[in-house]
Amino acid sequence: MRPRNLDEVVGQEHLVGLGKPLRVLIESDQLSSVILWGPPGIGKTSLAEVMATQSSAHFVRLSAVSSGVKDIRETIAQAQHLLGEKQRRTMVFIDEIHRFSTSQQDALLPAVESGLLVLVGATTENPFFEVNAPLRSRSTLFHLEPLSATHLSVLVERGCVAENAHLDEIAKKHLLDMAQGDGRQILTSLEVACALARSDVSNTPGKQVVVSLADVEAALSTSALRYGRDDHYDVISAFIKSIRGSAVDAAIHWLARMLVAGEDPRFIARRLVILASEDIGMADPTSLLVATACAQAVEHVGMPEAQLNLAQATIHLASAPKSNSTSNAIWSAMSEVRSGGIGEVPLFLRDGHYQGAESLGHGSGYVSPHVATSQNPAAQANDYLPEALDGHRYYDEDL
Repeated sequence: MRPRNLDEVVGQEHLVGLGKPLRVLIESDQLSSVILWGPPGIGKTSLAEVMATQSSAHFVRLSAVSSGVKDIRETIAQAQHLLGEKQRRTMVFIDEIHRFSTSQQDALLPAVESGLLVLVGATTENPFFEVNAPLRSRSTLFHLEPLSATHLSVLVERGCVAENAHLDEIAKKHLLDMAQGDGRQILTSLEVACALARSDVSNTPGKQVVVSLADVEAALSTSALRYGRDDHYDVISAFIKSIRGSAVDAAIHWLARMLVAGEDPRFIARRLVILASEDIGMADPTSLLVATACAQAVEHVGMPEAQLNLAQATIHLASAPKSNSTSNAIWSAMSEVRSGGIGEVPLFLRDGHYQGAESLGHGSGYVSPHVATSQNPAAQANDYLPEALDGHRYYDEDL
């Protein structure tokens, strides 16, 4: 299943797409030492194998677990011999290079510095912390990204062809949902699912094997979560009502259900912002700050880490005292306005900052409440309403 050339590499278009830096260096056979950094199962080793096939250099693989300083020195000696006799460079691939000790990395440094060895290191750890600064400074760092659902789908299709298997759409979706950008994991799970499917007597030997959702679930040891269009609305409804009812554990359950099903975290965050004013409001004004901070964190951090921000906001809002006085106030006022209850703006509240306003009485008699007294009409809140609505009350702080 490993790619044999750059065109067969799945993902990492920012590095190996047409005209991109790593592709240019590989195709021109001018590759110098590099460190490939990224999460597991995204093609670091596969990319190194492609480098080996497209380079004129002799390719050597060392294990960061089993190779010691002695092995490094033997590789350097062999490289000197090849360069002296055949004018051929040596490319050495070290997977999990962060497992190399300081002394092992130091043993590599002179050969890498002189260009005798072209180092291709692969690591899942941040090389700024795990690779010696001198060795890192002499290598070009390329960061590989997790594979997208589209990339993983390509791998699944290739795997099905190799296994002579058919995967139904529901089973494929579950496989993709659980892969989390890891191509090695998805191919391993597919291989196990195909083996399980072949053991089913309903699959005729030699024919294309049909892989069911049950086979994929067994391979992954996880059940598929049903989450269709109806579930989208039902689960978010249960989530909001649980928070409104101060049921913290239920709210966290529905949140987890949405996150595992792949619901858009920004949608959840928006609903929390709305709820903070609609169902909590003045009972705990800080809830709106928490909800908006959560929405900003979701945009800034992204998944999967944003699940923590969403959980914190959910717990805060579910635990907060509840009041719908804010929502009742604006809904009641808007309903009355729509039904024609508007009235005229009182003269003392009208704009009095233009020429001729005084002659019309606009702004006349207005006194700022900062200096108002009980004798001044401006001190009474109801006086700010149109005369036709005098005495109306929309906001009830006791709700």
